[in-house]
Amino acid sequence: MRPKTSHKASLFSESVIREMSRMAAKYGAVNLAQGFPDFPCPIELKEAASKALFDDVNQYAITWGDKAFREAFAAKNKRYLGLEIDPETQVTITCGATEAMAATMLATVDPGDEVIVFEPYYENYGPDAVIAGAVPRYVTLYQPDWHFKREELEAAFNDKTRAIIINTPHNPTGKVFSREELSFIAELCQKWDVLVFTDEIYEHILYDGAEHIAMATLPGMADRTVTINGLSKTYSVTGWRVGTIIASPEITAAIRKVHDFLTVGAAAPLQRAGVVAMNLPESYYTELANSYNEKRNILMNTLDEVGIRYFKPQGAYYIFCDIHEFGYPSDVEFTHYLVSEIGVAVVPGSSFFHTPLIGVNKAHPYIRFCFSKQPSTLETARQKLLTLKQTVKLS
Repeated sequence: MRPKTSHKASLFSESVIREMSRMAAKYGAVNLAQGFPDFPCPIELKEAASKALFDDVNQYAITWGDKAFREAFAAKNKRYLGLEIDPETQVTITCGATEAMAATMLATVDPGDEVIVFEPYYENYGPDAVIAGAVPRYVTLYQPDWHFKREELEAAFNDKTRAIIINTPHNPTGKVFSREELSFIAELCQKWDVLVFTDEIYEHILYDGAEHIAMATLPGMADRTVTINGLSKTYSVTGWRVGTIIASPEITAAIRKVHDFLTVGAAAPLQRAGVVAMNLPESYYTELANSYNEKRNILMNTLDEVGIRYFKPQGAYYIFCDIHEFGYPSDVEFTHYLVSEIGVAVVPGSSFFHTPLIGVNKAHPYIRFCFSKQPSTLETARQKLLTLKQTVKLS
């Protein structure tokens, strides 16, 4: 009998991150799994969204984005990154950064093309490549600083390579790619005529003097870089699903066609509210980073108390941890124990790797904590996690 589902749908699973959120709800656990804040977004954005609704900005926006929002977005990127972009020909507004990456791949990648993905990686990237008919080619990031080996990256490039995905600041590790690393990648992309898809959604969440470098600002990279971002993380509105894409006019034209038939357009009143977000003062971003630094320190102190080894993040709002000393057969079993018995939901590290799960001491001895939470939430999680010292003996 002919299968009723496609082969490509069998090549990946549902989101493990979202599954852990469902388990958190099931067990009444503290959700430190999914990357959404549990605190309010800026009051200015609420007021702007409400005003847009009552001003009857409730019908379709221009498919590729509300004009006022695109203009404000372009102006903000000029101030922050020094990028000169034309909002009429180089900006596309999507239903979240998730759709932005999918639309980009569908518009630029053909079946059989290879897409380079650094591993560990945010779990969407592999399935996005599969949906586009591409072949993911994985390059390892090595702990403790999550560097790549130049010879391994060079070896990944070939005549079939169409694009490379870079996420900086990086989810799940918190790595911030350096100018030196990005320049080396840029040289390879120009040598092999390869596109770069950069996910920069955590661009304003940086620690310890780390600097965000936008690939599109490097020499020779403006026309071959697709920069993906969104309102979700910087402005604490993950449920608004407003994503952004910057690309050359040629690539933008193709992305807009795909985007049009995927979702038609993002929510019009929320795009209009995005104009206010783009015009928040510089102090907003300073306070945002300072606030997240405090939350990061709270969670790191908790992990120190509990005895969970971790890799100190340079950016984003996650902490990637090594749990091999706890002796569990797999990261999945350990996370299920945490959520059901300890009352804290986290993400098993294997969801950020393409290789099959072999066992916690052989493959993926990692879990990911999210700290985009109120201090009171992090304290509740701390009290629960401290019971690990009583219930689990380190190996």
